[in-house]
Amino acid sequence: MRKKERAMGGWIVALIVGGVAGWIASRVMNRDAAMGVFWNVVVGCVGSVVGNMVAGPLLGVGGSVKQFSLTGLVIAVLGAVILLGVVNLVQRGKVR
Repeated sequence: MRKKERAMGGWIVALIVGGVAGWIASRVMNRDAAMGVFWNVVVGCVGSVVGNMVAGPLLGVGGSVKQFSLTGLVIAVLGAVILLGVVNLVQRGKVR
């Protein structure tokens, strides 16, 4: 039962960090008015994956999320900013 509880706690931490990262990225990229809480979480979680794919090989970081870390939050925000930049480029024809 302990293993199951830890796995559930990891998902909760990932969703909270994803929401915060998505919100910060949406503020940085001036998209906050167009996004709600749900999309902030989605962008933050997908951005975390993107950030880990970019930062993992470059910085030697990554792996599974078991607890909160400031490095993980920064990587998630950077990944979410990259993701929003690509979305802006496709939708608006410019990054910002």
